[in-house]
Amino acid sequence: MGFNLILCYHPNLVLAVLLLFSCSFGLFSANDEVGTGQGETFTVSSFSYPETRLRPFDLRYIRVDLPPWFSALSIALKSDVDIDISRIERVPTRTLPIICFRDGSPPLPDALNTSLKDSATSGINGLDVEQCFPMQKNITMKLTNNQISPGVWYIGLFNGIGPTRTQSKMIIRGPSYSFIANISVEACTNSMMRGDFCNSTVYPLSCEASDVSNALETKVNKSMLENLVTCKSNSEAFCVHEGVPNFFSLDIMNVAEEIIITATNIRFNVTSSNDVSLMCFVRHGAMPSVTSNDYSIDVAKSPLVIHSPLIGRWYISIVPVNLTKTQVSNVRVCYSVESQVLQCPLGKAGPNCIMDSYLLQTFVRRGSTPFESYYLPVGGASYDSANFPLEPLLKNSSYIGESDSIWTYFLLDIPRGAAGGNIHIQLSSDTKIGYEVYARFGGLPSLDIWDYYYANKTRRSDPSMFFTLYDSSDTKVNFYIMYAREGTWGFGLRHLNSNSDYMKGLNIMSISLERCPKRCSSHGDCKFSFDASGLTSYSFCSCDRNHGGFDCSIEIVTHQGHVRQSVFLIVSNAAAILPAYWALRKKALAEWVLYTSSGISSGLYHACDVGTWCALSYNVLQFMDFWLSFMAVISTFLYLTTIDEVFKRAIHTAVAILTALMAATKATRSSNVILVIVIGALGLFVGWLIEISTKYRSLSFPIGISFNFSHCLQTIKRWLYNLVKTLLRRYHLAFALAGFTALAMAAISWTLETSESYWFWHSIWHITIYTSSFFFLCSKANIEDSETTHPTDGNYELTHQDSLPRSATRSFKLLLLSNLADHPTLGKTILGSCLGGDLAKTQWRSDGKASEARRKGVGGTLAIVILLPSVLIRGKEEVSFSSSSSAFDWVP
Repeated sequence: MGFNLILCYHPNLVLAVLLLFSCSFGLFSANDEVGTGQGETFTVSSFSYPETRLRPFDLRYIRVDLPPWFSALSIALKSDVDIDISRIERVPTRTLPIICFRDGSPPLPDALNTSLKDSATSGINGLDVEQCFPMQKNITMKLTNNQISPGVWYIGLFNGIGPTRTQSKMIIRGPSYSFIANISVEACTNSMMRGDFCNSTVYPLSCEASDVSNALETKVNKSMLENLVTCKSNSEAFCVHEGVPNFFSLDIMNVAEEIIITATNIRFNVTSSNDVSLMCFVRHGAMPSVTSNDYSIDVAKSPLVIHSPLIGRWYISIVPVNLTKTQVSNVRVCYSVESQVLQCPLGKAGPNCIMDSYLLQTFVRRGSTPFESYYLPVGGASYDSANFPLEPLLKNSSYIGESDSIWTYFLLDIPRGAAGGNIHIQLSSDTKIGYEVYARFGGLPSLDIWDYYYANKTRRSDPSMFFTLYDSSDTKVNFYIMYAREGTWGFGLRHLNSNSDYMKGLNIMSISLERCPKRCSSHGDCKFSFDASGLTSYSFCSCDRNHGGFDCSIEIVTHQGHVRQSVFLIVSNAAAILPAYWALRKKALAEWVLYTSSGISSGLYHACDVGTWCALSYNVLQFMDFWLSFMAVISTFLYLTTIDEVFKRAIHTAVAILTALMAATKATRSSNVILVIVIGALGLFVGWLIEISTKYRSLSFPIGISFNFSHCLQTIKRWLYNLVKTLLRRYHLAFALAGFTALAMAAISWTLETSESYWFWHSIWHITIYTSSFFFLCSKANIEDSETTHPTDGNYELTHQDSLPRSATRSFKLLLLSNLADHPTLGKTILGSCLGGDLAKTQWRSDGKASEARRKGVGGTLAIVILLPSVLIRGKEEVSFSSSSSAFDWVP
């Protein structure tokens, strides 16, 4: 129950768990005869993992090695996850951050059939199987050698699970989280001490080879045994009170047939008695107890026999019970412990060592993928491929009896660091398969003990992510054991009843270690990576747009859906015709090239992205799509300015370099959209500044500064009025509003894009963003024409008093120089010609009021528009004129 500490958000539950630990193990330290350790520990290893951010559908594995003498594993995780456990079922699994634990190999959370809510509320009660829990903000736990076994443990952190986790996505958006991990492993200072507080002494059983004839009375055929190992404690006898356990350890280094544990010389410390109960609890890899054990028996009545024991360390606990019948006070029970390990000769295994056993040799496959290999029997005939026939191996069987009791065993080894691989087993026959396949890690399988098995279509292991069956017929069997643990694996072939159908056929078997199951079903690419420590490689499939699952066998997008998505994403780029047409109509050839190229490259990119057709490599198409899209958006802003082409070319060059860098480095990040709009708006603003600085460079302001508030307010109002008037004159308000509306719709569709709805909303984005560009292009008024046409309202008038009679009226259009100071001769010539009189007597001066104007070239001649409201003086006569337009009627 120690893993309940993960529920750090529930302090009452934590206290209850701690109290349970105290009560459960307090019994083991009740007597001073049980060890003399003081609970001293030292740190074996300590790792601190820096802050790591998991994007949507990302995962990280952390490997932790626990030596056989470890005492406790401490884990502290901090993250920025904020999840309400009471509402965990409402959170989609594709966005749910979880943490998983598994012994021996990396966890696969998709294999779970239990509710995450139940796991979150019950805690981790045992780690014989993989367990996963919702990620929390703070997770702190301490696991002792009473709770978990030594070996390799894996911690997996996932940001979303489900079939879509391995699906390739056009866009990845969703919540991400970061975590920091600190993991330390402690061991008892005294190597003989174990337990939660290193206060329980474990006596190792010393082993030595014995004569086979001295074997205990068992059903084993002693003539078939190669050796017998007898293991005893160094102490002659142990005398303890009732309920006080003694702990022993026994190491199994190789595959064994049986372990026999017995208690001898049982007696009371004051008198002999046959009425004694010694409960024996045995557990593989961890300290046993009354509630946590693999085997239990009263060894005072009969020995404990363990068939096909697992390789590794076994812990034995013997507890005297039911001593209250005796009348003697302070009574103790004395006994001795002995165990015998029975091993078969080389090439033999199974009951009575009469079955054949073959060691499989590893042959590494050539290729870039690590740890891919296949296995063939050692010492057999030469094989040309990874397949080997079974009949030559079965003919050597020495067993004579019922055919359905015949087994053939194979042993193979998964190397260290290859736990992220998959064992692939194939069995085929040209008539009918006559075998059942059983698999077990760390020992030989049987009908009663196995990890995975396949008998027929209806009898097999429960379907899970770790046992995946692909072919199941009378002539072919094909299945995978996913993420196989590193170490020794035993496979057993159980022969079926021999008859004509089974005996006539040729049976072929193949066992290999592969990185990705079924080569990702031809719907993805097999990739591999390493855990955080870099000690273990694990493989995974990166599926295409239409498939998902750990082997890309799950169809997420149907063929009709794929066609629909392709049509939407490709055809929607036809909206680029609108701004391209308008740019060509206005002879804005640069903008026309950009819009046309952007639409074409976007269509080609999405055709490749959905898997329809790739004109160029994917990276080239992606770069062209994003770069030209960025340029098209910014060019729309620059088109709205009226600066000279020299400045436009300079700005375009700078923007092209900047957007190329953006497209080449993380083009798909969402912040690029905002950045491009900001750059475009900045280009428009810079264009306006250049225009103002060009046209108002001769503007002269009064030397004195006016502190009259009303005068300043009037000046500001006049500027704002002129600004609004200029904007209304330069841009069509209706088209501008339509452009902003389309741009807002594009922004909304961009925010609504998810991995599932990307194809729809991104198609809307194509349509709306190109439509907004079209409306913005249309919003720019044709200022050149308006400035050269004669005003119709007759409000602009230049009056000149001279000697001509009032009735003699003549009018003409007067074009005034934008800056007479720069062209004094030309200015005086024009003014003199228009106003008449001696040029020397014609003067002009500015009254300090500025209005918008610009100089332009029309038909190769210089057309001049006024920049400053001016007063012309001819002699003593003052002639005033307005500068609201470049066209004036002069009535002398």
